[in-house]
Amino acid sequence: MSSQTVVLITLIFYKFVLLGIGFWASKRVVSESDFFIAGKGQGTGLGPWVAGLSYAASTSSAWVLLGYTGFVFSVGFKALWLIPGIFGGYALTWLVMGPRLNRETAARGHITIVDFLIADVSQKWRVRIAALAAVLIIFCFVFYVAAQFQAAGTAFSSTFGIGLVESVILGAVIIVAYCLMGGFWAASITDTLQALVMVGACLLVPIVTIVSAGGLGAIMDTLHANEAPAYFHMSGGAVGLVAVGGSLGLLGTGLGAAGQPQLLNRIMAVKDRKARLLGAAITIGWGTLIYLGVTLLALAARALLPETPSEQIFFAAAEAYLPPILAGIVLAAVLSAVMSTVDSLLLACASAVSHDLGAARFMPGREVLAGRLAMIAIAVLSVVLTLTMPDSIFDRVLFSWVALGAAFGPTVLSRCFGWRVLGIYIWAAIASGFMVAVVASGMDGPLADLSEKWLSWIVGFAILFVGKTHNKKN
Repeated sequence: MSSQTVVLITLIFYKFVLLGIGFWASKRVVSESDFFIAGKGQGTGLGPWVAGLSYAASTSSAWVLLGYTGFVFSVGFKALWLIPGIFGGYALTWLVMGPRLNRETAARGHITIVDFLIADVSQKWRVRIAALAAVLIIFCFVFYVAAQFQAAGTAFSSTFGIGLVESVILGAVIIVAYCLMGGFWAASITDTLQALVMVGACLLVPIVTIVSAGGLGAIMDTLHANEAPAYFHMSGGAVGLVAVGGSLGLLGTGLGAAGQPQLLNRIMAVKDRKARLLGAAITIGWGTLIYLGVTLLALAARALLPETPSEQIFFAAAEAYLPPILAGIVLAAVLSAVMSTVDSLLLACASAVSHDLGAARFMPGREVLAGRLAMIAIAVLSVVLTLTMPDSIFDRVLFSWVALGAAFGPTVLSRCFGWRVLGIYIWAAIASGFMVAVVASGMDGPLADLSEKWLSWIVGFAILFVGKTHNKKN
């Protein structure tokens, strides 16, 4: 049996599993709360394993398997500054922000992170903040979803030899199908399955690649013989303020987690404090295995397959060093994992259109249908963007991640600290943080990176602090 046949059979089986999960989850979807946050406000919610693993999978997939791995492959040890930043983001969201997010969602019935942002402001500013937040979510996530569709389409195309257009559309149809049926429940369960698949693939492929290279010692000897000294420096060969700026820029990437609706929704939906703490431990443990595996894979591939395109080394290593049948299974698993990440992003976009922008008001009593229609519209727009404006997966995801983090992170964190800020200042902080990040993303150099990751947050917090002070006076 050829590798392509194994991939096809495994993919078909996996997709039937996803659709089955969607059908099962559809039986649990009665209300808008069920569809968007697993009925958390109605006394249910996610257990620790589903919450922790689905959160973990939603942070990664194409970005880690293809983007981060390719970044390490290309620039070397400098890329490792991303790891403490990512784990810092895990701790910030689960342990610092988590208690208030989870407790208030249960008490006040929040459905989206925007509900949390506007809970204590006047009605006039509630509408304005919700509208701004929803527009930013939709704008960023269309690019984010497009990056995932692009990754899935490229993998399908290279594996089966079919056109990119057909590959992208096929992946989009399957993902949207199970999300339409089961909403947040389906996305969370399938993301849990995805997380387990990723762990298996991210351990198996690096191990066989390292063994094929003769061990870690042989890999390092080959790299030292072929790569410039800068490849092995955490500064990437830079010195002084340039080195500090570059390191802080990569480290600051983890701050983006504090403003990601698809991640914060998982924490909001966790059943209780015990489940939240265990979910945090599961996320961190999963991340340790994944990042260790793909980092070692990137270095091994640099030694063995230096001419491979950077965002294709996972597939190239699996095909080169695994038996055909096993390679087919791993490739199918990775393809499915890449595709499944889109579900959480589509749900966040759908909730922004239906709930936050208020589109559901035009369909009273049919809020779930409004959310489903919004999901289809976002998916279609993302497919069009994928096919008409291809870009680096790493760059596209990083832009969306950082921009949303800068927009929402300071405000969500300040609310978790108990700050009460006037609505006009919340609106200004969201808009300013986003604009600073967007402008800085179009600039070059470590100063631009610092501005994008850190100055955007400083500006946001400064505005919120002023708004907090004025609120006390009033």
